Amino acid sequence: MSKRDKKTITLGSGDLMVKEYDGINFPAYKDFDPKTDLLGYISKGATLEYKGTWYEVSDDTGKVCKTILTKEDATLKSGVLTWNGNTLEKLCSTARVTEKDNIRTVKIGGIANANGKSYALCFHHSDKTDGDVWVVVRGVNQNGFSLAFAKDKETVVDAEFKCLPQDDDGTLIQYVEQMEAEQSAPANSENTGA
Repeated sequence: MSKRDKKTITLGSGDLMVKEYDGINFPAYKDFDPKTDLLGYISKGATLEYKGTWYEVSDDTGKVCKTILTKEDATLKSGVLTWNGNTLEKLCSTARVTEKDNIRTVKIGGIANANGKSYALCFHHSDKTDGDVWVVVRGVNQNGFSLAFAKDKETVVDAEFKCLPQDDDGTLIQYVEQMEAEQSAPANSENTGA
């Protein structure tokens, strides 16, 4: 029996990491490093959504029915609490970042500036009790973003990455969970052999 079973309760947030996808080698969950790939610390966790669109046809009496899956949609959403101009470049395909004389400038907009990039994203939920979970997707933030600067609230950038196929099989999501076997109970040590 593994630690991750039907009694597992997943509780808490995690780290959201990102790598630019080169179109050739899609990274595995173990290729992400929070020290170098962290998109930013997140606020209010992350949400993975998947839904299918189905087409159903049946006869007038309801005795014959056929249903087929015609479309899939998946998104990974998260609020990014710690961010900068380089983060915005990953959230907007028309963003261009330049740095000069200790000033970072981000220009956003102009359809002709769309970079066509997609990103490999990995959300890592760490759980010392039941084992870690990783969600790996390829995506593009298609929901835009808003920056609210309020006197009494932090500015969180809400990102919504639409999942794109990451392999020739059309995989949209890799859900990886750690399944360490439970250690067996130690042998009874009361018998001293005397």
